[in-house]
Amino acid sequence: MPIRVAVPKETTPGERRVAVVPDVAARLAKLGIEVLMEKGAGEGAHLVDALYTDARLVDDPAALYAEADVVLKVQPPSVAEVAQLKEGTVVIGFMAPHRDPERILAMRDRPVTSLAMELVPRISRAQSMDALSSQASVAGYKAALMAASITGRFFPMLTTAAGTIRPAKVLVIGAGVAGLQAIATARRLGAIVEAYDVRAATKEQVQSLGAKFLEMDVTAEAEGGYARELTEEERQQQQEMLARHVGEADAVISTAAVPGRPSPRIIPAAMVEGMKPGAVVIDLAAEGGGNCELTQPGETVERNGVVIYGPLNVPSMLPVHASEMYAKNLLNLLSPMIKDGELAPDWEDEVLRDSTLTRDGEIKHPATRELVEGASR
Repeated sequence: MPIRVAVPKETTPGERRVAVVPDVAARLAKLGIEVLMEKGAGEGAHLVDALYTDARLVDDPAALYAEADVVLKVQPPSVAEVAQLKEGTVVIGFMAPHRDPERILAMRDRPVTSLAMELVPRISRAQSMDALSSQASVAGYKAALMAASITGRFFPMLTTAAGTIRPAKVLVIGAGVAGLQAIATARRLGAIVEAYDVRAATKEQVQSLGAKFLEMDVTAEAEGGYARELTEEERQQQQEMLARHVGEADAVISTAAVPGRPSPRIIPAAMVEGMKPGAVVIDLAAEGGGNCELTQPGETVERNGVVIYGPLNVPSMLPVHASEMYAKNLLNLLSPMIKDGELAPDWEDEVLRDSTLTRDGEIKHPATRELVEGASR
């Protein structure tokens, strides 16, 4: 009997992405896998059921889960969804391992094997599986468009019969994948762009996109390509340097986030009060509480004529290409687990080992195990 890979319709409110697009369904079928799609699963991404010619459509999600050997998802499964899975089912998707201990315990106790896309190691061999990066690039692109749409100014320089209009000044805080895509998009729209990151190693990347890199005599590189937390003295130095540039900006796009931890507060209310009326702050770190002190996650607020917007689940706002990229990330993670038509994962492989959240009735990820089992004792 072939491996059955099931793709349920996402139930999280506002989630429009789908874990498998038609092209990836066809590629899975070529591997000898039977793809089961819940009817309507792709509609949020404008992928109607008729496009899934290489999949079998299933009406009832309970029947879908009952047949599945592997379940591919975008958002984490709910406790109710976990209860419908067969024991030993492999579930792959974003798992938010730092949230909702009840769900983690449900997966441990079922037991099911869960692989968290957030935990895929950031090594060169796993780049094609790195869903955090693929979805961050979507968010960075969209953030620049949001800034251009909300601000009351043109982004490019325009020479008109009514005179010359100066280009907008955009400041991007955080030069990770989202920040670099925001820089590139703002530059394409004609803005003058400055960027800041505590990791000095990003300077060359920022400059290669035509932006000015704001330097501070502090290096804060940490493991895995992330930044370490700044000391109080370093934070003060950062604030003083940023205040002037934030005050001059027509748009600030902040992207500084650390998975599983609150977003660092980089833009205090006093800094916003120093911005010009009509300026805008797009806070992509709103999921973790926001980089701006005034950010209300999921809301738009205004202070002294400055608009602060903290969008949530930004990749879902571009569901077509976000789904396409994410589905390929899943395919690249799942494919090496298939050997001669059988599901045969090598749990000693670094990528699979580090991506595993639960397996064989245990929470395998050390930080999550400490968080969940420590809290449940």
